[in-house]
Amino acid sequence: MPRKGMRSLCFSPRSPSFSTSRQSTTSESTASSTNRRRFSESMIEQTIDAAATIIMKWDADTSAYAKVTSLFYESKREALRFIRSVNELQKTMHLLVSEQGSGSEKLVRAQILMQTAMKRLQKEFYQILSMNRAHLDPESVSTRSSRTSARSSTSDFDDDDEIRTAGDSISEIEEVSSMAMSDLKLIADCMIASGYAKECMHIYKIIRKSIIDEGIYKLGIEKLSSSQVNKMEWDVLDLKIKNWLEAEKISMRTLFTGERILCDQVFATSDLIKESCFTEISKEAAILLFGFPELVAKTKKYSQEKMFRVLDMYSAISEDWKEIETIFSFESTSTVRLQSLDSLVRLSESIRSLLMDFESTIQKDSSKTMIPGGGLHPLTISSMNYLTLLADYSNILTDIISDWPPPAKSTLPASFLFSPDSEDSTAPAISVRFAWLILVLLCKLDGKAKHYKDVSLSYLFLANNLQHVISRVRTSNLHYILGEEWITKHEAKVKQFTSNYEPLAWGEVFASLPENPTAPITAGKAKDCFRKFNASFENAYWKQRSCIVPDSKLREEIKVSIGAKLVTLYRDFYNTHISTVGDERSARLFVRFSPEDIGNYFSDLFYGTVSSGSSSTSSSVSSHHRRQMLRSPLRV
Repeated sequence: MPRKGMRSLCFSPRSPSFSTSRQSTTSESTASSTNRRRFSESMIEQTIDAAATIIMKWDADTSAYAKVTSLFYESKREALRFIRSVNELQKTMHLLVSEQGSGSEKLVRAQILMQTAMKRLQKEFYQILSMNRAHLDPESVSTRSSRTSARSSTSDFDDDDEIRTAGDSISEIEEVSSMAMSDLKLIADCMIASGYAKECMHIYKIIRKSIIDEGIYKLGIEKLSSSQVNKMEWDVLDLKIKNWLEAEKISMRTLFTGERILCDQVFATSDLIKESCFTEISKEAAILLFGFPELVAKTKKYSQEKMFRVLDMYSAISEDWKEIETIFSFESTSTVRLQSLDSLVRLSESIRSLLMDFESTIQKDSSKTMIPGGGLHPLTISSMNYLTLLADYSNILTDIISDWPPPAKSTLPASFLFSPDSEDSTAPAISVRFAWLILVLLCKLDGKAKHYKDVSLSYLFLANNLQHVISRVRTSNLHYILGEEWITKHEAKVKQFTSNYEPLAWGEVFASLPENPTAPITAGKAKDCFRKFNASFENAYWKQRSCIVPDSKLREEIKVSIGAKLVTLYRDFYNTHISTVGDERSARLFVRFSPEDIGNYFSDLFYGTVSSGSSSTSSSVSSHHRRQMLRSPLRV
C-alpha cells in the first residue's frame, strides 16, 4: 500500500504540471480569440457608427438640409468621405455575414444604412446627369476631338483678349464636363460594388436615352415607311436627303461618339453594364438614322436627280464605316452595323440600276430633229454634264463597279463592236464603264447624223459633238478615268470627221480651179474659171456661214485648214491669170474676189448665223468686202 501510495505521489507532480500547461495555453488562445472578436466587433460597431453619422446626415427623409442640397456640389471632400464610408460599410456587411450569419442585429442595421446610402447616391447620380445636360451633351463629352477643333478655331479671333476669353471658356467647359464624369463614375462604381447596379443603370438609361432621342429628333430624323418615301415629291425628298447627310455627320462626330465615350468612362468597371447601357440608349436612334438611305434606295422614281444624292449617302456611310464598327462594336449593337451595311448594299444596287437607266435613256432617245448648222445636240450636252458630275465620285464608283460584269457589246451597232475603246479588257472596271457609256452616246449621235440630207453637215455635226465630249473629258475627272490614250484616239476621230467634211463642203470650189493653177490657159478659159470660182465660192460661203462650230479651237483649225489651202491655190491662179482676162474693166466683170478677200470671208464662218449684222461678222469682215458680197447675184 505504501509503495502504491508512493507511486501515486511520484506521478502526481508531473500530472498536474502537464495539465496546467495545456490549460494555460488553451486559456490564452481563447482569450486572444475573444480579444480579437471583441476588437473586431468594436471595429465593426465603429465602422457602422461612422457610416451612420454621414449617411443619416444626408438622408433626405430625415433632414430638410439634405433634401434641398446636393452632396457632390456642397462638398467634394465630404462626398468622397461618404463614398468611402459606404465602401467600408459594404466590407463590414460581408464580414458580418461570414461571422454572425444573416440574422445579426448589426447586419440588419448596416443593411438599413446601405439602403439609405443607395437612395442618396441614386439621387446624386440623377442630379449630376440632369443638371449637367449641357456639359454632358455628346458634343462636350467628345472633348478629346472637340478640344482640338475649338482651340484651332480661336485663330478666327483678332484680339488677344478674345483669344484668352475663348480659351478660358473652353477650359471651363472641359473641366466641368470632366468633373461630372468623374463624379458619375465614382457613384456608379460604389453602387455596382454594393449590388445596386440595376438601379444605377435604370437612372442612366432613362436620362441619356432622352438626350439621344432628342438629338436625333432635332436633327430631323423621323420614322418613315417605304410607301411614305415613294409618295414624296422630289423637292421634299431631296430636302430630307440633304438633312440626313448633315444629321449623319453630326451623329457620328458628336452624338453617338460622345455617348460611347461617356458610357465607357462612367461604367469602366463593367463591360456588361457598359454594353447594356449604350445599346439601350443608342440602338433605336442609330437604326432609325441608318435605315433612311435604304428607303431612298428602294424608290423607283427620280432616276437622274436621285443618283447624286444616293452617291452622297453611300459616301457618308462608307467614309464613316470604321467609326460605325468602333462605336457600335458590341454584339448587342450588331443590328446597327447590319442596318448600315444593308443601306450600303441597297445604295450600291440603286447606283448600278441608275447607271443602267442612264444608258437606256441614251439608247431610247428617238428625237429626229436636226440641229441647225450641225451644232451640239442637247443629248450630248446633258449626257456629258451627267458623266462629268459622276466622275467626281470616281472613288465610290470604283468600289461599286469593281465586281460589276462588263456591258454586253451586242447592244451596240455592229460597226462599233470592234471599237478600240470597247476592247480593252485590262482597263479598270470604272474606265470600261465610262468609256462604254460615252460609246453608247457616240453611237446614238452617229445615227442622228444620218438625218442630215447634206452629208458634209453630218460630218460637221459628228466633229462638233465628239469635240465637246473630248473637251468635257479633258477638263474633268473623266480625264483620269479614261486616260490620255482615250483622248488621243478620239481627237484623231475628230480630225477624220473634219477631213471628210472639207471636200464635201468645199469640193466644188476647189474643183472650179485647175489642178495646176500656174499652167498657161486661154483668156476664155481663164474667164470661165473665174466665173465658176465666183459662183461656187459664194454658194459654199453662204451655205457654210449658217454652220456652227462652238469650240473655238476646232473652229480655227477648220478655217485654217480650208482657208490656207484655198487661198494658196487661188492666189497662184489669181496672180498668174488676172492679166489674162483683159483690162481693168474686164477684170471687174469676171474677177470678183482678191486672195485677201477669200481669207477675210473665212473669218465670218462657223458662227451659225447668216445675219451680216452679227457682232462676229462685223468684227471680222471689212465693209468693203460686205459691199462686194451684196453685189453678188447669188445674194439677191
